[in-house]
Amino acid sequence: MLTKSSTELVRQRNSVLVLSALRRHGAVAHTEISDYTRLSSATVSAITADLEKAQIIEKSEHQAASGRGRPRVLFRQRRDCGYLIVVIISSDAVQYSLVDYAGKLIDRFSEERSHDPAGAARFAAAVKAGLSRILERSRISRNKVLLISISSKGLVNSLEPVLVWSPIFGSEQIDFESALRPEWQAKIILDNETLLVAAALGAREENVKGEDFRSLAALSLGHSIGLGIVRRTPHGGHEISAPNFGHMLHMANGGLCRCGAKGCIEAHAGFYAILRTAFEVPLDTIPAKFVPVAELDKIAAQARQGHRMPAFAFRQAGLALGNGLSRVLSLTERMPVAITGPGTRYYDLLRQGIEEGLGQSHIVRMEGMPELRVVADEQNLVFEGHLNRALAVIDEDIVNAGGTGHG
Repeated sequence: MLTKSSTELVRQRNSVLVLSALRRHGAVAHTEISDYTRLSSATVSAITADLEKAQIIEKSEHQAASGRGRPRVLFRQRRDCGYLIVVIISSDAVQYSLVDYAGKLIDRFSEERSHDPAGAARFAAAVKAGLSRILERSRISRNKVLLISISSKGLVNSLEPVLVWSPIFGSEQIDFESALRPEWQAKIILDNETLLVAAALGAREENVKGEDFRSLAALSLGHSIGLGIVRRTPHGGHEISAPNFGHMLHMANGGLCRCGAKGCIEAHAGFYAILRTAFEVPLDTIPAKFVPVAELDKIAAQARQGHRMPAFAFRQAGLALGNGLSRVLSLTERMPVAITGPGTRYYDLLRQGIEEGLGQSHIVRMEGMPELRVVADEQNLVFEGHLNRALAVIDEDIVNAGGTGHG
């Protein structure tokens, strides 16, 4: 016989299944929720009634186009149940987005990020000011914000919102929890940016392939080099990771990296590395923290015109990426690789080196070249990844806090 607490755990799990179905499929009818979740009609009725009473979801009637028959009753999230703020930290800007509980974008603005060596403390204060500003613009009270979801390149703590290492601040850590409390009581989560890209691509891929989807790698090219891997678990969930790919060793005692080590993949394939090789600058030159895309465009134009060193710089970058990918695939499995980020504009110059680097591995020689595809719109993927993860966290928190009236 089930105890009261285990009955409640089952109800909470089923409530999350219902909310997940609404997230994935939009406004849906009772019978469709039952189909998507494989829950009985009676269970769906009880859960939707609880969620509606708690003002988490709402229902509306929709008459068929013919005007005949009874109107369909559709359930959807209540937009004003709570709000999410998404903060995307990139090398040259910070983007703030305010999103309602249904996942609709309400407001967005970006602020240029100063390259201030005074660093992390001042940057954390600027983020705090940006969060206040987006609420002031929309006149939403702070206590209605349920979650703040932050992303950055670099290494993040997997258990708490601490940026451990980043290309901009190095090993000067930023603890967003400490920086934003006590003014902000919303939950705060922090993710690696390329992990979110992989999560979004995995969700898209599964929508197309269904249960045939197995795994996918997202390789982000730009000032930094990032990798995210998404794999389908035996139970149908997704396991997502972001190995520290850009700082894997490519060449012993090779180019000086922004992390301080020598020979990292990024030190041979990041924008500053391409610049260094093209201009035949010594490999131990301290890397530029930020290289404008316009500078790389000039080098790319020369490479496409047949100039030897610019073409060599891109080919060497491609080789470093291909070698790194071949090691990852050898340790995991052969999987499609989606290439994203501002560096995709140079894919025609990188491709030969990438394929050459991949081709040197045993797994590729045995099983063939993995599918390489370019997915240009990385910013949208990052935002999509934020929404998928953050709204799922909000749903679970609302249910676990007793938002369904059975807490």
